[in-house]
Amino acid sequence: MKTILTALFCLLPMLASCETKKSPEMRKDPVNLPEIPEGVKTETATVGGGCYWCLEAVYRQLDGVYKVTSGFMGGEVENPTYEAVCAGTTGHAEVVQVVFDPGKISYERLLAWFWEMHDPTTLNRQGADIGTQYRSAIFYHDDEQKKIAEASKKAAGELFKDAIVTEITQASKFYVAPKEHQDYYFNNKTKNGYCRFVIEPKLKKLKLEH
Repeated sequence: MKTILTALFCLLPMLASCETKKSPEMRKDPVNLPEIPEGVKTETATVGGGCYWCLEAVYRQLDGVYKVTSGFMGGEVENPTYEAVCAGTTGHAEVVQVVFDPGKISYERLLAWFWEMHDPTTLNRQGADIGTQYRSAIFYHDDEQKKIAEASKKAAGELFKDAIVTEITQASKFYVAPKEHQDYYFNNKTKNGYCRFVIEPKLKKLKLEH
């Protein structure tokens, strides 16, 4: 079955044609993200698709991305703790907030990677991670992002056997996850089983640095 990302290259506007080799979008150093150049107007994207460690490890590797922060959004409790979110009692989703240069990588492209890196057809679940905190979600920051997200979801829907359950919701207050959860994969990939057996295979499948 062809990859979702390859198909989205053809379905979504402004996407390049697919290649079998490593994409030129990949930056060489996913560990040390560059500073935002002076004069560059950035935008922010916020998405949830299971454990935020996985999403962060992918988005850090895309050229045009300047910052990726793991955290929580979409709940009812103020200042939620990591433990409370994991217990599923706050209503928050684990998300990553991505600061990017739309002149280098478009919001459409970020969403194309989003559909590829997780299964948007499983409700409140990604693999063994179960609970509302692991739901598939796009939190839009303005009307244009909402429009793009809805079009992207519709296009992606043609690529899955089951219906997409991803919620598209207006962004709310973002709570940053604890420091030890930031850039988790690249800081722990040699000593953490989740990194080796869940995140690493996903990165290999996407032909990313692992």
